[in-house]
Amino acid sequence: MFSSFGIKDLIDIVLVAFFMYQTYKLMRSSGNLAIFSGIVSVIVLWLLVSQVLEMRLIGVILDKFISVGFILLVIIFQDEIRRFLAALGSSKGWRFLYRIFERKHVEKDAQKYIAPLVMACINMGKSNTGALIVIQQEMDLTQYIQTGEKFRAEVNPRLVENIFFKNSPLHDGAMIIVDNEIRAAECILPVAHNAVIPKEMGLRHRSGLGMSIETDAIVIIVSEERGSITVARNGKLSIDISAEELQRQLSGEFPE
Repeated sequence: MFSSFGIKDLIDIVLVAFFMYQTYKLMRSSGNLAIFSGIVSVIVLWLLVSQVLEMRLIGVILDKFISVGFILLVIIFQDEIRRFLAALGSSKGWRFLYRIFERKHVEKDAQKYIAPLVMACINMGKSNTGALIVIQQEMDLTQYIQTGEKFRAEVNPRLVENIFFKNSPLHDGAMIIVDNEIRAAECILPVAHNAVIPKEMGLRHRSGLGMSIETDAIVIIVSEERGSITVARNGKLSIDISAEELQRQLSGEFPE
């Protein structure tokens, strides 16, 4: 068997391993790791029964189950599939060499806008000013930017606080940051209707969570009732975090 093993076989194995690893990471981040493990178990059982043991009857049954199961998987994991395809098709998703050569520049710009954003969130938390801030990562957020008031401005604490001031015309909705600049405010985000979140969290938190499910963006939510800071990322909430934790999470998102 190994006498005919060639470079194409090696590439085939590497590609399958890479695909399985990326699928595993996607399922783990979305909380569907148990379902993914069950799917892998069924596939292994199918290969064992039909290919190795050559058990025809149960093999035919599993063949039908696998063919129908593919359609069910598309329905069950439609959100994850949409996120994967959107990330794959993102123009930023292919800039690997750019990230390597521009590492210092990216890190410098990152620190330039993270500090004022964290300061603004702290001040809004102290004054119980509700806020919803989206930070674009790899996936393009143009469709969400189009729903709000578009403009370009540097991130600074006073501007962010004024946008979310209760009497400001832009305080409703979300502010979106792209490439270290504010690109829009009063934007409409998708709401996570079926997600289970604490009862004290309202529509602002559901919108932030929904955005983190639909895209790979980082979403910062400042509670108007409690003044606490929450970060939504990859469909998960980090609740009531400190300023240091907020800065750490934001800094950790930039390419190495």
